[in-house]
Amino acid sequence: MNNNLRKLHIGRINFTNVWPIFYYFPLSQFAEEVELMLEVPTSLNKALAEGRIDMGPISSFAYGENSRNYVLFPDLSVSALGKVNSILLFHREPLEQIVNGTIALPTTSASSVNLLKIIIAKYYGGNPTYFYASPSLNDMMKSTDAALLIGDDAIRESWQDRGFQVTDLGELWHRLTGRSMTFAVWAVREQVVKEQPELLQRVLEAFQWSKSKGMADPQEMIAEAQQTIGGTASYWEHYFSQLTYDFGPAQWEGLRLYFQYAWELGLLEEPAHLRIWQNKTVIQVNE
Repeated sequence: MNNNLRKLHIGRINFTNVWPIFYYFPLSQFAEEVELMLEVPTSLNKALAEGRIDMGPISSFAYGENSRNYVLFPDLSVSALGKVNSILLFHREPLEQIVNGTIALPTTSASSVNLLKIIIAKYYGGNPTYFYASPSLNDMMKSTDAALLIGDDAIRESWQDRGFQVTDLGELWHRLTGRSMTFAVWAVREQVVKEQPELLQRVLEAFQWSKSKGMADPQEMIAEAQQTIGGTASYWEHYFSQLTYDFGPAQWEGLRLYFQYAWELGLLEEPAHLRIWQNKTVIQVNE
């Protein structure tokens, strides 16, 4: 390690949906160069914005709020073209009947919360009352028409039959727009891109290798998911295979539409542009 360069702090989402990218990441190869920090998405969003971490999988919406200061790694995301199986809205009545009702939101998400707001406003003309709550479905549904859960909380509840209707937001977004939805992107603070490009390139290649291995040979990862979260091997095989971990033109197209709607609705203060690091150079994906 070059003693003139400080350790690279990498955030990791505390959800199984990022496992294929992180599971085989060869941390030992980076000795004292890299440190991983485990958090929920909203905590990572804040840590990256404050400079307490240098890069990581943050909510796509958080990138949209700070696109002037961040650069995106290519080929890495948590996306879905259709069902995502872990971004779920639980509701008592059909969705079109509750879009002016009361909806509980989790404190652990940014992309999914704003995706729900976009879908309800743009496609249903609704204006519900939103409030934030801890991700406990029973508590959330005591006095609301619907509740949004994400990540492993959503997965666990999807295995229960509590009599609620369940809408998968990834599936609904695809049905309404025909586009992919990207829930998390791999963002790097631009200052780090300038200061440590060689290390970043090696980290990127290591994540790409881990992703390839995780998707090609998921059995060990599936067994650990069963042990730590529950569920069957077939469930986890299906879950990981339905997610997309790439970040290319198909994902860019869907994310640009998401950002456009977020800006039109006033959820973002300014338009967000995709700035991607390729071959140690920052490129901007044009409309």
